[in-house]
Amino acid sequence: MSVAEAIWATYACIACLYWAWLTIGVFLVRARVARLDSLVPPEPNAWPRLSVLVPARNEADTIESAATTLSQQDYPSLEILLINDRSEDETGSIMDRVAAANPRIRAIHVTDLPEGWLGKVHALDRGCAEADGQWLLLTDADVHFEPGALRRVIAWSMHRRLDHLAAAPDIWSSGFFLDAAVSAFLRSFCVGMRLWAVEDPHSGAYIGVGAFNLLRREAFERTAGFEWLRLEVADDVGVGLLMKQSGTRCGAVNAVGQIGLHWYPSLAKMLVGAEKAFASLGGCSVWRMCVFGCVGTLLDLSPWLTLLAAIWFHSAVLTTLSGLMILGHVVSAVAINRWAGRKLLPGLLAPVMIPFALVALLRTTWLGWRRGGVAWRNTIYPSHLLRAGKRVWIGRRAKPSQAG
Repeated sequence: MSVAEAIWATYACIACLYWAWLTIGVFLVRARVARLDSLVPPEPNAWPRLSVLVPARNEADTIESAATTLSQQDYPSLEILLINDRSEDETGSIMDRVAAANPRIRAIHVTDLPEGWLGKVHALDRGCAEADGQWLLLTDADVHFEPGALRRVIAWSMHRRLDHLAAAPDIWSSGFFLDAAVSAFLRSFCVGMRLWAVEDPHSGAYIGVGAFNLLRREAFERTAGFEWLRLEVADDVGVGLLMKQSGTRCGAVNAVGQIGLHWYPSLAKMLVGAEKAFASLGGCSVWRMCVFGCVGTLLDLSPWLTLLAAIWFHSAVLTTLSGLMILGHVVSAVAINRWAGRKLLPGLLAPVMIPFALVALLRTTWLGWRRGGVAWRNTIYPSHLLRAGKRVWIGRRAKPSQAG
């Protein structure tokens, strides 16, 4: 074996470990994270008061339909707080009209953003202060709920004695290439966040989802609250970290068929949404973003790069390693997409989106460096502030009693 072939073999062996980890992780997720639509928890003797907090900025296209699915829930003790975060479109007037037509809905209008806060986090803090529920549901303005979903999640949380429940929503199809990108993200996110271990109180695994974070208010009030997350771009995941580090009981479910949304309407919108990754993924560090981009691309492309090397060197070893990695990709893609109720073909062909992911990351890094921060909801937040307020770091586990 030549030196060049040995280098390729070393690279391929490391990549094989990565694909083995992904595949094992996917099956752990399937085995330990229940599907909400298959659960039949016992109903509580009395349904607790539930407050749903829906922050929105310039969401005129989605807020009314999303609020309608909430207002049609048969949950007996429910209030819905629509929080207008300084919108410049018709969001505020739509909220007022919807609230006037339904006594369970209230509209809250935020007109100013205090210094040192992200808009969405501040809006959630305002909503929390005005909510009167024993449970708080944090959700987004484009999320739709199937009938009975709220009863089921409250009953399940009380049955499991949870203080925080995150639900992975159904991400509806918006086209083949977007589906491929979502499938790749879903696999990496579920395994990377160790979704299967979230409910284990001895594990440092945690999770939060912007579409659905359910909190027992009594437990949430024992934490540092939204003040602790005021400059955290990944505020949804940060809520999960906040709760886990405070020693509360946390859990996760697969809400396919019960809770859903269109994540992005187009690849162009996904590119814009990815701009936040300069803070959430890289901590506003150019070198971190470059490392993530290089390592991630080399690992995700490893089955096909190794196959090309095997053909070049006529190497049986590299051919075998490439075959193992391709098998890992196929098995894990099929398993995670079946679990998530998604089409298989986009998941299997997700590698075609690797160049797009790399372009998105490079674009995000360049814009973050050029702006000196992150542009979000028409506000530019400087890098030094976001670094100082960052709570969620990739690969870092929760440590109890650090956020309470």
